[in-house]
Amino acid sequence: MTDSSRRWWAMAAISVSVLVVGLDLTVLSLALPTIAATMHATTGDLQWIADSYALVIAAMILPAGLLGDRYGRKRVLLIALVLFVASSVWCAYSPSVGELIAARAVLGIGAAAVLPMAISVLPVMFGEEERQKAIAVMAGAIFVSYPIGPILGGFLLDHFWWGSVFLINVPIVAIALVAVTFLLPESRAASRPGLDPQGVVISSAGLAVLTYGFIRAGQSGWTDALALATMVAGAAILAGFVWWERFAARRSGSQPLVDMTLFRVAGFRWGTLLMTFVSFAMFGLFFAAPQYFQDVRGATPLGSGLRLLPLIGGMLAGMAAASRLTAAAKLPDGTLGNPRLNAKLAVAAGFLIMAAGLAVGACTGLGSSTGFAALWVAVTGLGLGVAMPAAMNAAVGPLTQERSASGGALMTAVRQVGATIGVAVLGTVISNGYTSRLSLTGLPSATASAVRGSVAGGVEVATKLGSVPLLDEVRSAFIHGMDIMLWTCGGIAIASALLALAFLPGRSAPRPPAATAPPERDEAQLGA
Repeated sequence: MTDSSRRWWAMAAISVSVLVVGLDLTVLSLALPTIAATMHATTGDLQWIADSYALVIAAMILPAGLLGDRYGRKRVLLIALVLFVASSVWCAYSPSVGELIAARAVLGIGAAAVLPMAISVLPVMFGEEERQKAIAVMAGAIFVSYPIGPILGGFLLDHFWWGSVFLINVPIVAIALVAVTFLLPESRAASRPGLDPQGVVISSAGLAVLTYGFIRAGQSGWTDALALATMVAGAAILAGFVWWERFAARRSGSQPLVDMTLFRVAGFRWGTLLMTFVSFAMFGLFFAAPQYFQDVRGATPLGSGLRLLPLIGGMLAGMAAASRLTAAAKLPDGTLGNPRLNAKLAVAAGFLIMAAGLAVGACTGLGSSTGFAALWVAVTGLGLGVAMPAAMNAAVGPLTQERSASGGALMTAVRQVGATIGVAVLGTVISNGYTSRLSLTGLPSATASAVRGSVAGGVEVATKLGSVPLLDEVRSAFIHGMDIMLWTCGGIAIASALLALAFLPGRSAPRPPAATAPPERDEAQLGA
């Protein structure tokens, strides 16, 4: 096997690893109603089953990056995958709500390490001319998982018990373990970084508290005292973390948990920020689209996943086109010239295409067809496929082989917080738009409260009452809220395009100068 083919087979192994994490983010929501009925779980129990996973990921991302640089990225990835598959089996066979919450928390530990390790090997294995193609492959695996999760999950819930949705992970992780073991080269920092226990504790506490605050705000409202208090506390703790990292960087004999100077590099700073904006908008879309397809159009969870497949088709087409246009052209003398489309223009163009698709989607009405939904979802995916790999490449470019896992963890942490904020903020936008169009005159207060609580509750009440006018009112109200949310996401996409044009460098930042670069790794480290 040649070095080139080995690298791309290793990239396939990494893609399978991130695919399984993406699947787990989507299948749980399908199983929650069944879990509630089978295990007699309360609403609070269901929230903790979902939130324990997100909170542990937020807390463990940065420490996971440090461990990868210190002990080896391949080693940490393998441990994470083993932990992920073991906790998936634990989730599937948990006999109580308490055990399921604990198993989900352990599952989050594994997921927290998989994503940074996947990013960290990109600057190690691929040069600038190949890196964006590799990023497109990995990003494709992440986004493919979002519609595939409901498709597989819906099929399993129709034929098996709720625990089967967690067993999806087992065969996929088994493939990933074999592939990573035999194909992925080992790499680590040449100079083993210190553990920075203070930074680990402060960052974990700050990210977990801030994430919980936004989750709480999305569930209980933005005026909830606990939500506000935890958001402020989380932000304050993270401000303390930034101070500590700067202090540790200046102190002799110590090494910070993350390299905060990365934010001085325009490519990393703006690439990470723009990736966060993508996550903000796309997680809002993934929050709203299943409710639209299932509660408004009456699709099953399986049908909802199938209706999101045009997003994947558009995304793959966008990635293929962007990879060709942004690839460095080979000159007659064998050297690499300038690409036909630089990163700045590719990211801006992708965001503008996304904005166009979201704007079309914002014109959805009660009588809109499935074909209309497929059109705007595909166009949105096309823009995502153009923008995401180019923005990610701009952020990955400045990462050195010495601290690539820590840098990848920092990128992932920022994006994870952005996704959490996106779900909370855009969920509130939908909720406010939905309730503003409900009149509910003549309904008992308890019944009206159930209708206002969610579109699913409204559809259930209208169906039980046999009221077609109420059903139309509920569905029209949700579409109104979704349209406002899509306009909001379109505005974010346009603002992101302008930011890319104004601040994103046209090409990836160069490596640090030789005087500060880490020593080259030997062949043993490469696993050759």
